[in-house]
Amino acid sequence: MSENQKLPIIYVRGFAGGQSGIDQAAADPFYGFNAGSTHIRIGPDNKAAFYQFESPLLRLHGDEQYQILVGGSQERFLDTAERIPQESIWIHRFYDPSASTWGGTPTEFSMEAAAESLLTLITKVRRKARVERVHLVAHSMGGLVCRCLLQKVLPERREKPADHVAKLFTYGTPHGGITFDFGFGLLERLRDEIGINGAEIFGPERMYRYLTPGATDDDSPPDGWDPRVMPDQGEFAFPLHQVFCLVGTDPTDYDVAAGLSSAVVGPRSDGLVQIDNAYVPGAHRAYVHRSHSGRYGLVNSEEGYQNLRRFLFGDLKVEAALVDHRLPREEDTAWQAEVALSIRGLPIVMHERKSAQWCPIQLGDSTPSNGAVPLVHTFLCEKLASPNGSGALRYALHLRILSLRTRDEGLLDFRDHIEQTADFDDILVVDIGTENGAPALRSTWNSTIDGPISEYVPTGSVLTDQDPDLGEWVADIALPETTWKILGADARVRLTVTPWT
Repeated sequence: MSENQKLPIIYVRGFAGGQSGIDQAAADPFYGFNAGSTHIRIGPDNKAAFYQFESPLLRLHGDEQYQILVGGSQERFLDTAERIPQESIWIHRFYDPSASTWGGTPTEFSMEAAAESLLTLITKVRRKARVERVHLVAHSMGGLVCRCLLQKVLPERREKPADHVAKLFTYGTPHGGITFDFGFGLLERLRDEIGINGAEIFGPERMYRYLTPGATDDDSPPDGWDPRVMPDQGEFAFPLHQVFCLVGTDPTDYDVAAGLSSAVVGPRSDGLVQIDNAYVPGAHRAYVHRSHSGRYGLVNSEEGYQNLRRFLFGDLKVEAALVDHRLPREEDTAWQAEVALSIRGLPIVMHERKSAQWCPIQLGDSTPSNGAVPLVHTFLCEKLASPNGSGALRYALHLRILSLRTRDEGLLDFRDHIEQTADFDDILVVDIGTENGAPALRSTWNSTIDGPISEYVPTGSVLTDQDPDLGEWVADIALPETTWKILGADARVRLTVTPWT
């Protein structure tokens, strides 16, 4: 596996709100990318265990040898340097012209102006680093600034976005706007009409204008327009496989406005962005139980960092899907799957979709026409193959299948219900090592392991590629017999591995 090329990273922050928020953002030299957290709330004896997360900026310094270069200001350094290293991080300080603390008259923030100035920064960084493209890493509204650049600014210039940007990673971006859990749309219409602190940028009217090439202030979105969708066809479309969306599922830690935000947005959110609005359809995504921002937010999380690092610098893309399953034909029964992906040596869950976190995978009527239900997308990095020094990487995919029964009127039927008890519950353990210089994968279900999983030594035959001519590695793993009455005897977990560059 060849190592991905190191490219400059440009960080784009989120929404600051009114003037005081903008001034506070401008006072931070790194726009918040340098913030970290100091403990994780799990541990023995029901006590919080100390765990220090340094911040994404510092972690990239140590793990990937990136530099953040400042000589009075990053802008000044960039203007005066003859050349900059490819392994460098740059902050897009788009709020500075709108700050009142510099003296003079601040300019009103504009999404299009922020995207235009992002292009200026990208162009300068590419030239000074002597690279073709850069990576964009964005939090919240910053992802919309990036999309404005990719979907509107560059296409209107007749320039291909993929000629400027290699990959886009978003933390908690409201790709579908910000909507509320009650009010029947009245609160959103009031926000968009009044434009409190510029928050109308999260409504469909304004989003359509800054995400659509050629759109003007007089244009409105057509019926059925979905702001989450990034065009995937045409000369000026940015490839969806180069986009990763990190989705937060914990609204309880988001304490902005004394908790009013999370109360209004609702529990199926990260406290500000509803789960269904936090991703681009067709892009890679992972769900993590973190809030929108703050000390325990997405950006300041080990979960976010590990997904970011593997997406930017990984060697292989790995997908797991449930295939060839046949659910029982039972009236008034809905089926759901829960998944959680863990990697040996990491103190976090990389990806989890659970009913308790409002984001299970719906089976049945929502199953794609090809019969495959995606469970997880993740990335492997050769140099991260042994985080605990074992010499092999071990993944654990926790899979649960649950049924929900309803009455004729659509209400849940609890007569034979046992809360949080799954119809199937097991963990697929996958070990990745090498044999004779080639990758060797073995798998087993945790229910067949005798003793502690930490003592398990993989045995049995190596998984083989079903069709070597496809240009990708594909293997099907049979489910335990205990699932046959639920999913059918042909149900499999399909692993697909492709090069990632």
